[in-house]
Amino acid sequence: MTQRLILVRHGATEWSESGQHTGLTDLPLLPSGEEGARALRPLLARFDIAHVRSSPLQRALRTAELAGQRVDTVDPDLVEWDYGAAEGISTAQIRAETGTAWSVWRDGVQPGRTPGETVEEVAARASRVLANVSHLEGDVLLFGHGQSLRILTAVFLRTEPRFGAHLTFETGAVGILGHHREDPVIEGWNILA
Repeated sequence: MTQRLILVRHGATEWSESGQHTGLTDLPLLPSGEEGARALRPLLARFDIAHVRSSPLQRALRTAELAGQRVDTVDPDLVEWDYGAAEGISTAQIRAETGTAWSVWRDGVQPGRTPGETVEEVAARASRVLANVSHLEGDVLLFGHGQSLRILTAVFLRTEPRFGAHLTFETGAVGILGHHREDPVIEGWNILA
């Protein structure tokens, strides 16, 4: 297998900087996020990109645009984890409110303005993304979000979706997934331009 998946987490937003859970809230990039997205151009130019897919949320689409990429498919399965009642709230705030060592990965979310999702539901969306690109020739560029791309990576590696908790993925960073013989591997991770 020669196809690589190039994952790009969107640039910085107000909530990514403050640590607030940003699932389906459609926030714009900060000026620093736009600058980081532009800085991706030379890094992405090193790949033989044949297909570009993006989450429909503006922070991902704008990152693609500023990185000099034309999105050929907007894929709703690339949206971020639906955090339900945790949307807009930081882990520290939830821990202070509940008096627990709450973790989205371990404890999940409750319904709020949106229903929320389990790790397994995000993994099911990731599986659909991977199935939809598996037949494509050439490198596939995916613009998305921190948590959902970490879960997608776990699914790609054929591990438990919660393995994604062990991967950090900064705003504006790149991950490269490929194969060593028939085995799925991480070729590069959390690469900043």
